[in-house]
Amino acid sequence: MHIAIIGNGISGVTAARQIRKLSNHKISLISSESEHFFSRTALMYVYMGHMRWEDIKPYEDWFWDKNGIDIIQDHVESISPQDHQLILAKAGALSYDKLIIACGSKSNKFGWPGEDLKKVHGLYHKQDLEAMEKYSDGLQRAVVVGGGLIGIEMAEMFHSRHIPVTMLVREQSYWDNILPAEESQMISDHIKDHHIDLRLGVNLGEIIDDGKGNACGVTIKETGERIDCGFVGLTAGVSPNVDFVRESGIEIGRGIKVNQYLETSASDVYAIGDCAEQIEPRPGRRPIEAIWYTGRMMGETVAYNICGKPVAYDPGIWFNSAKFVDIEYQVYGDVLARAPEEHVSLVWQHPTEDKLVRIVYHRNHGQIIGFNLFGVRYRHEVCEKWLRDKAHIEEVLQDLSLANFDPEFYKEYETDIIKLYNQQTGSSLSLRKKRSLNQVLRFLTKAQA
Repeated sequence: MHIAIIGNGISGVTAARQIRKLSNHKISLISSESEHFFSRTALMYVYMGHMRWEDIKPYEDWFWDKNGIDIIQDHVESISPQDHQLILAKAGALSYDKLIIACGSKSNKFGWPGEDLKKVHGLYHKQDLEAMEKYSDGLQRAVVVGGGLIGIEMAEMFHSRHIPVTMLVREQSYWDNILPAEESQMISDHIKDHHIDLRLGVNLGEIIDDGKGNACGVTIKETGERIDCGFVGLTAGVSPNVDFVRESGIEIGRGIKVNQYLETSASDVYAIGDCAEQIEPRPGRRPIEAIWYTGRMMGETVAYNICGKPVAYDPGIWFNSAKFVDIEYQVYGDVLARAPEEHVSLVWQHPTEDKLVRIVYHRNHGQIIGFNLFGVRYRHEVCEKWLRDKAHIEEVLQDLSLANFDPEFYKEYETDIIKLYNQQTGSSLSLRKKRSLNQVLRFLTKAQA
């Protein structure tokens, strides 16, 4: 059986590796972006000089031949599911028995005048990194359009080379459609403290052409103000990269629609990763999740399904992590920017440092709902277990030291958090002193009630 995989990101590569572990099927891994798999989340560290390009390739170049995975560096122009065939830009027709579409995302464009000029790029592909390198020499200012996680990454990249950056963000506070007010304000202040010119509540008007097809500035829609720059970053989110699939007859919404086994509407065709849209997502999960770890999980799941060991895709409890310049961020469970009345938040914030812990629980029965962590790290497995077990807020608070990550290296704030809860509720809780790794392991392996 010949299995063709479009896309060599984390989803496609995981699928290829897992299929090889489970079978001797012929595997073709197709990508026009790069010859070999690289860690997309590490692109910024190459630009910043922390890593080399070869450092962000998880596998040696000989790995693919050794494992019988054929690398095809080509662009897929169209899919013909009826004929079980792909049309490649250079190689022409390629037949398959099973097809996995793992073509990822593309940077959003919203019809801005000048969005297709030179010196205008997103931050997703290898070619985006190459463009940033190409145009950074002598760059006097960059403008980043959009906030979120990608926007702050690009701003930090330029900032690391002492290139002035202006960020145009339509929200009134940074990422306030995702983050609650306290977190959003803290991040907004943190960005400004690093001398990044953060403009909130504004939209891009147009990208100005220098007369030679290059971006040379932008205007702000609301005021008409012109900002001269030599590079414009478009980081207003990403969307599934599915344009080449539209004429195939495969059902598409925002992404390629898939069932719980990652099957599309076409026979023998699967979709995984950023480009896949769950028809019936699991509770607490979104139909499309452009996240590294969900791409990996989808790759593993689709491999089992193709190799005759059916398993439904289940990403578990929502989790994500990132970094806002110097602030590490983790979220577990359900933490909403605009929470319903029954969601109660215990919010502890350090008086002088950029550290914040938000614990969300249900007003009526005290069940834990979610965690937001900024500048403080908690153990993934511990938070997940509390959420999975629907633990009570007071049980969580008394055992909060179980979640403290590397407490011997970091100051602990659990006592302060419990004190705040006691003040707000009139309770008299105290912290159970359970800190050893053995105690954490016993807690994680304890049978669920």
